[in-house]
Amino acid sequence: MEASLARRRLLGGLLGAGAALGVGAVAGPLGPPAHAAPRPAPRPVADWPTEFPLPDGFRPEGIAIGPGPYAWFGSLGGGSLYRASLATGRGRTVPTGTDAPTVGLKTDERGRIFIAGGASRQLRVVDGRTGRILAAYDVGTPATLVNDVVLTPRAAWFTDSTQARVHGLPLGPRGELPRPRDVISLRLKGEWVEAPDDGFTSNGIARTPDGRALLVINVHAAGGSLFRVDPRTGDARRVDLGGKKLPDGDGALLLGRTLYVVQQFQNAVDVLRLDRGGLRGRAVGRITDPRFRIPTTVAAHRDRLYLPNSRFDVEPTPTTTYTAVAVPRR
Repeated sequence: MEASLARRRLLGGLLGAGAALGVGAVAGPLGPPAHAAPRPAPRPVADWPTEFPLPDGFRPEGIAIGPGPYAWFGSLGGGSLYRASLATGRGRTVPTGTDAPTVGLKTDERGRIFIAGGASRQLRVVDGRTGRILAAYDVGTPATLVNDVVLTPRAAWFTDSTQARVHGLPLGPRGELPRPRDVISLRLKGEWVEAPDDGFTSNGIARTPDGRALLVINVHAAGGSLFRVDPRTGDARRVDLGGKKLPDGDGALLLGRTLYVVQQFQNAVDVLRLDRGGLRGRAVGRITDPRFRIPTTVAAHRDRLYLPNSRFDVEPTPTTTYTAVAVPRR
């Protein structure tokens, strides 16, 4: 409970990626000069860094990977994003023209970034090439805290940590963004249990293995639970995890039928194996690492998981250091 209250204070206080040609293989201006040195071979993934720095004072929370071997990080301290090469660990800050925080984020194959805007109550979509905001939607009530996001073929779904709702951006056949009046605010019902007095309740979100429903982490119900949510009706059913609790459950990542759940204050990632429908599962492993400093969210590239260290155990300052770490998938 103490960890959940600390997390709420930290989040709730925020406002507002041709075939290689040999030398001489192409004549004319398209061919390289005869003296040009060949490009160095790409570094094997095994040689990529397993830890790299993020900007001082950045206050990372969310991570998304792609298109290509690039990671995007959001900041609780403002609207700028950070883009880092997984091959080198080097990156750059990408301004987006807003000071509103970025909590969870996901990228699509079009290079768009879908952002959960925390206490700003915004669902934002940003062009990853330019940082330009393509659309912003205001949702919820004054108490709303938009926390995390998952992309499905038909929508982007966002959790609301202080209201019994998920918010959805329905996408057109070619990925078109919706009009403001078409944004979905879906009330959670059924077995869903909300913390009293706008308390911090829902956090990470993923899809079920069969793709028919959503999986939402509830850090309040029964000491920390996972719920399957019908995206048509809002009906929520508690997933039977064989007694496994998720009191610090934050980011969630589904790969096949394996769900990775970041237990932030425990400095661990729990590995769960689910049935196709997402109503039953069991714990099959746990990932820990001495480099974890309260990781919050997780993304995957090839055989690695990447996590930002949010360091919620220290008071953030402009000189506070932050890192991202990579660990093997299980």
